[in-house]
Amino acid sequence: MATSLIKRAYFQVNDTAVITKRNLFRYIRLPQLVVFSSIQPIMFLVLFNYVFGGAIGASSGVPGGKYINFLLPGILAQTMMFGGLQTGIGLAEDMGKGIIDRFRSLPMSRGAVMAGRTFSDLIRNVTVAGIMLTVGTILGFRFQNGFVNAVGMVLILLFFAFSISWVAAFMGLSVGDAETAQIAGFLMIFPLTFASAAFVPIATMPAWLQVFARNQPVTFVVLAARELAIGIPSDGAIWKSIVWTVGILAVFIPLAIHRYRSSAK
Repeated sequence: MATSLIKRAYFQVNDTAVITKRNLFRYIRLPQLVVFSSIQPIMFLVLFNYVFGGAIGASSGVPGGKYINFLLPGILAQTMMFGGLQTGIGLAEDMGKGIIDRFRSLPMSRGAVMAGRTFSDLIRNVTVAGIMLTVGTILGFRFQNGFVNAVGMVLILLFFAFSISWVAAFMGLSVGDAETAQIAGFLMIFPLTFASAAFVPIATMPAWLQVFARNQPVTFVVLAARELAIGIPSDGAIWKSIVWTVGILAVFIPLAIHRYRSSAK
C-alpha cells in the first residue's frame, strides 16, 4: 500500500515536471511572449506614477508621499493576476488544437496537465516580477522593511497569482476557446483590481464601493504586500490574504480537475 502510494506520487511529480518543462520551452522558443507581456504593466506603472502620483502621493499614507512605493505592490498584484490568466488561455488553446486529447491518450496523471501549466506560469510570473521590480527601482521604489519582508511580499503575490491560475484553468476548460477565456478573465480581473486598494486609497471611493473594496481578496493581497514592502500597517491583511488564497485553491483545484476529467466524456 505504502509502496503504491509512493509510486503514484513519484509519477504525479514526474508527469507534472514534464508538462512544466514543455510549457517553459515554449517561452524559451518565443521569448517575445514574456517581453510583450511585460510591456503593458510597465506602461501602467509609468503612466500611473506620473499621471496620478502628484494628486495621490500626499494622500496615499506612504512615508514621504512617494506614490511609486504605494503603487508598485498594486501593479505587481495586477500583473501577476494577468499572468495567472495565461493558464486558462493556454489550456483553452491546447484544447482547440487537440493537444489535450493527445495528453489524455498517454499513460500520465490527469492532474499533471493543469499542475504543469500552473507551475510554468508561476515561474513565468517570477521573471515578470523581476522585470517590474527593476523598473520600479528605476522610478524610485525602495523596500523599507528589510530583505526578509521583501521576499515575503513577492511570495504573497506569487501564491495569490497561483490561485488565480487555477481559477483561470477552470474557466479555460469550461469555455474551451482561448479568445473567450481571455475575455472572461479580463471581466474578472478588472473589477477586482480597480475596485481595490491597488491604485488609490479606498477612503477616496464612494461609500457603497468602499464596502466591496475593503472586503475582497485583491485588497488584502495588496495591503499585505505594502506592509511587507514599506511597513504600512494593514490590520491583519497578511493572514487574511493567505486565508483567501488557500480558500480559492481549495475550491478551484478540485473544480478544474473535475472539469478536465468530465470534458473527456
